[in-house]
Amino acid sequence: MKSKKTLKKTLIICTIFITASCLLLFTGCEPNVNNEAAGTTSIMTTPRTSPATTTTSQTTAPENQETNEGTAVGEMTPTAFQFTAMSIKPALLAQVQTYANGSPKIGWGLGKETDGKNRPVDALAAQKKYGELGAIFIDDKTENRIYLTFDEGYENGFTPKILDALKATGVKATFFVTYDYCKDQPELIRRMINEGHEVGNHSYSHPSFPDVPTDRVKEEIQKLHDYVKENFNYEMRLVRFPKGEFSSETLSIAKELGYRSVFWSFAYADWQTDNQPPQEESFGKITAASHPGAVILLHAVSETNAEILPRLIEFWINNGLKPTLFE
Repeated sequence: MKSKKTLKKTLIICTIFITASCLLLFTGCEPNVNNEAAGTTSIMTTPRTSPATTTTSQTTAPENQETNEGTAVGEMTPTAFQFTAMSIKPALLAQVQTYANGSPKIGWGLGKETDGKNRPVDALAAQKKYGELGAIFIDDKTENRIYLTFDEGYENGFTPKILDALKATGVKATFFVTYDYCKDQPELIRRMINEGHEVGNHSYSHPSFPDVPTDRVKEEIQKLHDYVKENFNYEMRLVRFPKGEFSSETLSIAKELGYRSVFWSFAYADWQTDNQPPQEESFGKITAASHPGAVILLHAVSETNAEILPRLIEFWINNGLKPTLFE
């Protein structure tokens, strides 16, 4: 009888210990960043586990292009997947911790809520949360600056026209490039540098940083850095994470390598070369969402962007917003 009581007591203690361990494990996961004052979910900081447990509303983009940039300000409210230990099956416990060597993967997207200056509350919240790790989502200190950035995964014939527009208006921009782009378009890289623009690091081969080991993240940044320094005598200092996917750990890695990580406070679905949005539609979206401190992401493969850029620059300047480089 005593043996049975001892066994029963042991089983109860083990059950309590396992339950407490599960609760502790999941309360340690990085939470969603919510703007409770606005009554909406702000940043899409959902730890990704598996297709069965992740809710997403992003548009799938081609291999070497961004996927989360379709969540432009004023277009889409991200859905937040909040979970507790009781809502996740035990088989998924290990998967939750596999991303970024223990730091949850975050897919950057924007909701509709803005403040009185038309600034996305998501970007402001992210800047506050991750700014100390060298991340830039928005310049929350300025009243009249904006930052024009272009991603360059491959050349589609429009970068020269974009550079012409920038030169004619005296505006400087930041171009985030991959190794393939640098290798295939050395003259355009030299032109960007010679005309005073900033060339940023968009990784060597465009993997999602939180999905690869720490050493690979370092290699992706450093290898392209060394290639550009050796071939163009240019030292890069800004990095844009492929697909906008990051984690606290990968931000720390970039910072340790001397980089600041640039995201965006405005982007729209401009990368599909065979499905370009009408010029007036794009112009309206971009101008309606413009705001002080905006980090504007455009893709240089877009014919629409190349065509409307002179009008956009004129609009910004006429409304007291000066496109400039990051300090």
